Amino acid sequence: MAITYSISDLAQEFDLTTRAIRFYEDMGLLQPQRAGTGGRSRVYTPRDRTRLKLTLRAKRLGLSLVEAKEIIDSYDSPRDTAPQLRKFLVVLTDHRVKLEAQLLDLQANLDEIRSHEKEAKALLTKAEKTSRSDGAGKALNPARKNISCQMRSAERPLTQVPSAVSCCAPLHQAVLLKSTHDSNTTEKSTL
Repeated sequence: MAITYSISDLAQEFDLTTRAIRFYEDMGLLQPQRAGTGGRSRVYTPRDRTRLKLTLRAKRLGLSLVEAKEIIDSYDSPRDTAPQLRKFLVVLTDHRVKLEAQLLDLQANLDEIRSHEKEAKALLTKAEKTSRSDGAGKALNPARKNISCQMRSAERPLTQVPSAVSCCAPLHQAVLLKSTHDSNTTEKSTL
C-alpha cells in the first residue's frame, strides 16, 4: 500500500494551517487526490509532500509562489536537469540582485541614522554645557540662540532654526512651515 497523507498530517508536520495548504492547492502547487463520499477528503501523496516542502523552502528564500511553482513544475519535465538548473539559477540571481539593492538602501538609511544620532548627541552636549554655564540655572531663550540644523535632505539647504527644535524633524518641518506661512501672510497684508 502506498504512503499517503491527510491535510492534517501535512499541516502538523510543516506547522501550517489547513487553510494555507488549501491555498497552495488553489495556486496549483499541490494536487491531492480525492477520496471518501463525494470526494470530500484530500489524500496527499509523497510527491505532494515534497512539493509542499520545496514550496516552503522557496518561500523562505523570498521567492514568490509563482516563481516557486515555475521552478517546481520544471522538475515534472523529462529527467534532463540542465534546463531546470538554468531556470533555478536565473530566478536565484534575479532575487539576489533585488536583495542586494535592498541591502544597499538599508545601509544608506542606517548611515543617515548614525549621522543624525551623532549630530543629536553633539547638540545635546552643547545644550547641556550652555545651560550649565548660564550660572543661576536660568533658562535660555531658545528663540535667541540659533544653531545650524543638519537635518536636511538632498533638496533642502542648510537652515537656521531655534535650538529647541533642532534635530527634531517633524517639529522642525512644522516650524519652517509656520514661519513661511507667517511671512507670506505679512507680505500680503502690507500690499
